[in-house]
Amino acid sequence: MSKLDSSIAVEIRRLAKKKNAVILSHNYQPGEVQNIADYLGDSLELSRQAAKTSADTIVFCGVHFMAETASILSPDKIVLIPDKKAGCPMANMISAERLHSLRAKHPKATVVSYVNSTAEVKAESDICCTSANAVRVVKSREEKDIIFVPDKYLAAYVAGFVEKEIIPWNGFCPTHVKILPEHVTRQKELHPEAEVIVHPECTPPVIELADEVLSTGGMCKHAKKSAFSEMIVGTEIGLLYRLRKENPKKKFYPASDKAICPNMKKISLDKILWALQDMKPEVKVPEEIRVQAKKALDRMLAVS
Repeated sequence: MSKLDSSIAVEIRRLAKKKNAVILSHNYQPGEVQNIADYLGDSLELSRQAAKTSADTIVFCGVHFMAETASILSPDKIVLIPDKKAGCPMANMISAERLHSLRAKHPKATVVSYVNSTAEVKAESDICCTSANAVRVVKSREEKDIIFVPDKYLAAYVAGFVEKEIIPWNGFCPTHVKILPEHVTRQKELHPEAEVIVHPECTPPVIELADEVLSTGGMCKHAKKSAFSEMIVGTEIGLLYRLRKENPKKKFYPASDKAICPNMKKISLDKILWALQDMKPEVKVPEEIRVQAKKALDRMLAVS
């Protein structure tokens, strides 16, 4: 870290303490952002952790839907996102209106929405899921027909484990689809002793090449206990910073160095500092939407 970054980091910690703020960093954030955070993890894990704290303010270093989830679970706290333009293309591929229309075509189906969705979409859903518990959530539903939004690849992965009719939305993560089978094959040639772990947002051909299919949180846990000393990691490259830091004796290789989320990388130390200084941009979910969205999240947590 440069002297300038170090001085910014010191000022961030001073302001966070003064304003009773907790700083959350998603696993895909740049290393310097991960280092400044109070908590590091995936979006739902972070929001749940923040809700348990006595902080007055949450600074969410991630993308917009994540800050919305924090607002849903902590309506009494101020939620800040350091860059309001840090959005999620996949979350924006489905809207509440489009979901309402899809539900009208399949009136007997239940709606499962991935947490990587907007608050409005969660509010229109019966239950939410994460990449880690998606199979368990879908199995928990009595209905045979499942509308799954917005990720068609996570939907396809889930479909392989359940005896239900999955009705997917045509959404996807632009970062994970950049990971191609030939990228994984090439890394396996370079590192033949390495274990391959990939995220379920990857395409089916990539998943077929994997030894383990895991959420980011699952990858962090697996890396610590795995007997392998080398791993090829199929997800956004920001996770490798955490994996290497927590497992210094192991080697981690990106399945593809093209798997970079430009929105995650919009967050920087100076933007975190400005957010604390100005107490904006603030993310606040309207109460009517918040209450309905929280019901979908609560149903998921009950299953988990």
